Amino acid sequence: MLLVSCRNESSSTTIRLAHGLDVTHSVHKAMVFMGEDLLKRSGGRMRLEIYPNQQLGSEREILELLQIGTLDMTKVSVATLENFAPKTRILGLPYLFRDRPHAFAVLDGPIGQELLDDGLQYWLRGLGFYDAGYRSFYTMDRPVAHPDDLQGMKVRVMESVTAINMVRSMGGSPTPISWGELYTALQQGVVDAAENNPPSFYLARHYEVCKYYALDEHTFSPDVLIAGTRFWETLTPQQQQWVRESARLSIGYQRELWARAETEALDAVRDAGVTITTPDKEPFAEKSRGAYELYESDSTLNRLIRQIQNTPSL
Repeated sequence: MLLVSCRNESSSTTIRLAHGLDVTHSVHKAMVFMGEDLLKRSGGRMRLEIYPNQQLGSEREILELLQIGTLDMTKVSVATLENFAPKTRILGLPYLFRDRPHAFAVLDGPIGQELLDDGLQYWLRGLGFYDAGYRSFYTMDRPVAHPDDLQGMKVRVMESVTAINMVRSMGGSPTPISWGELYTALQQGVVDAAENNPPSFYLARHYEVCKYYALDEHTFSPDVLIAGTRFWETLTPQQQQWVRESARLSIGYQRELWARAETEALDAVRDAGVTITTPDKEPFAEKSRGAYELYESDSTLNRLIRQIQNTPSL
């Protein structure tokens, strides 16, 4: 049964959006902004109801709810999405983007649109990419200055083949663990390290356990705003346009919030006693080239990788 059913633009529509982040996160704040804009844009006829903090399940579970039509929208990591839309796995490749302007030029252009459209055959309509920053390694007992330092370390990764291959190529032992269980896993020594962006490291309070953060910035893995196609098809073209426009504005707003959140997070964990280092990225990039070799036999992914590498920065 659909939670949202809309036959015409004069009826009232409540869109249920679930995600796994805290209400202090820039993505949640951007969604609140999107809801406010959508309410105004639709003349009060479309409302966004947000369920944060995994209230309705994990990212994988939420995507499955979208597919069957019992939930309307979500935000997921591209690492989760790759299990549903195979082309998106390339966004988890290490050192794929030269810098943030290059990443946005790709994500906001035709390549990004092709990746968003890859979910359509799986009942998932991508609406755009939120900034989730660069992911870097953080550890409990010793800093990571070189990929050789990962040897023998159990490193938590997302449930993503690309992330697993990336850590393995650098010499670490990849260990998939859900985000909600990671703090305890670190505390109990189930894993020795993890990797994520500064705001997530800070907001999840992982700095209480891990006192070393090496900004090797191995991947730039965006978050993806998604609508279920079963829900989307209940909307009129005008309503779809309202949602697209509000989503687009929220993406710009979130990216501004994210830039501030990164600086604030690094300052906060440094004040909490975390040692932050900036190792030479070249050894990490060189060591991780093996992750690309796994896609050499896939002509579609190879084409996308070459197109991304040849895209000029904004």
